[in-house]
Amino acid sequence: MAIDPFADLVTLTRALCDVPSVSGDERELADQVQAALEDLGYLEVLRDGDAVVARTHLGRERRVVLAGHLDTVPVAGNLPSELREEPDGSGPVVWGRGTVDMKAGDAVLLALAAAVREPSVDVTYVFYDAEEVEADRNGLGRLVARHPDWVAGDMAVLGEPTAGALEGGCNGTLRVEVVVRGTAAHSARSWLGVNAVHGAAEVLARLVAYVPREVEVDGLTYREGLNAVGIRGGIAGNVIPDECVVTVNYRFAPSRTEAQAQAHVREVFDGYEVRVTDSAPGARPGLDRPEAIELADVVARLTGRPPRAKQGWTDVARFAGLGVPAVNFGPGDPSLAHADDERTPISDLDVCFDALRTWLTS
Repeated sequence: MAIDPFADLVTLTRALCDVPSVSGDERELADQVQAALEDLGYLEVLRDGDAVVARTHLGRERRVVLAGHLDTVPVAGNLPSELREEPDGSGPVVWGRGTVDMKAGDAVLLALAAAVREPSVDVTYVFYDAEEVEADRNGLGRLVARHPDWVAGDMAVLGEPTAGALEGGCNGTLRVEVVVRGTAAHSARSWLGVNAVHGAAEVLARLVAYVPREVEVDGLTYREGLNAVGIRGGIAGNVIPDECVVTVNYRFAPSRTEAQAQAHVREVFDGYEVRVTDSAPGARPGLDRPEAIELADVVARLTGRPPRAKQGWTDVARFAGLGVPAVNFGPGDPSLAHADDERTPISDLDVCFDALRTWLTS
């Protein structure tokens, strides 16, 4: 069944979820989104791979970008979607893979494209692939590299789940391998070797003793974190390991650059070899832009919630790299993203749609 952007938000969310689109398999959903946008008849629709861009050309003084990714993490017996009641009686929810991260947000954007044909600003809608996998496959990153003019604007809103709160910027993320060296030997004569896995105890001790910062950036407080996320060592059950590698993830406030984050991690693990395997910058809140101030005022009137910091990394950082201030605003509790019982309250869908429609038409 074709996706209908004029359908109610629950029906639209479920339709998007029920087209499986695990990262790398977004083609069918991208085709349906493209067809739905083209059928509206008033948007210029562009395509790169499995990323779809649609934009108005109304001659407005300002342009805003509304973006969301189409892919999900693998399905875990949680499709097709369902309409359920929360056990605590708090209200109805749309349940299933992608309802939080982030097809409910995509549904809001598609519904806006159908409902708001004469916005007070020009609007670019971006639906892209491969957000849930390694950064070099990210569809928005591909658009930024190949077609930066397609995603340019005065401000961007990423529909990542925020439970209907406005979240400014994002933390940066850095992943490194801390290498501990030893000397191999037969385990029957272990005294002839140096056990690298045992030597990793000092690396772990430094992590346990580490006190992460809370950093205020432009009025929002970001929480940092430095954690081991993996460890490997040893080649056989009778060999003393001569190498152990501890994989460490550093989430750093957007007041630090990637270079500063790397320097900090190398300082923490002074004396060890540190290999950087992945790095992405953070993004400052961007809430000083007139467009952001207007959106924050609308959200505050509807929800009573002030802006807060985005504690994870999101693609707002890609927009920030283009010089486009960006915020996160979408339905769904981010703590339920990727969960087997992923679900989004219908009330979140309504709040996000109403806020963005008011903002686009005010």
